[in-house]
Amino acid sequence: MVRIEVRYEGSLRCRAVHVPSGTELHTDPPVDNMGKGESFSPTDLTATSLGTCVLTTMAIVAERHGWDLTGAEVSVEKSMIADPRRRIAKLDTLVKVPGEFDAKARTALERAAHTCPVHESLSAEVEAPIRFEWGGAGA
Repeated sequence: MVRIEVRYEGSLRCRAVHVPSGTELHTDPPVDNMGKGESFSPTDLTATSLGTCVLTTMAIVAERHGWDLTGAEVSVEKSMIADPRRRIAKLDTLVKVPGEFDAKARTALERAAHTCPVHESLSAEVEAPIRFEWGGAGA
């Protein structure tokens, strides 16, 4: 179990503390939702969680097999909808993996991405496609 403590700081901003490490982050709503857009919004953190979870889960599989994922990148584009209620509609994820990987490795790494805990935890109402760009040396 991990505890996160969140305090409302005023002006629609919150401070969150990861209790085990003491690491802090701040949230601010986006401009289109009464905020200043000066930090991650709560829904931005969902997109961030997905991207980091995909890459971390892939890295765990890579470590087990001795594959090097150094330089791999994930980009997540978050789309919101307001009707019938404001929520995340889509998290479009692109994973870019440099280096050479055979078909077996690619399959294992793609499976890891699609089964990361955050992806598995998203509501079925949220579209969450994951695409992959596999590069060669120096890609």
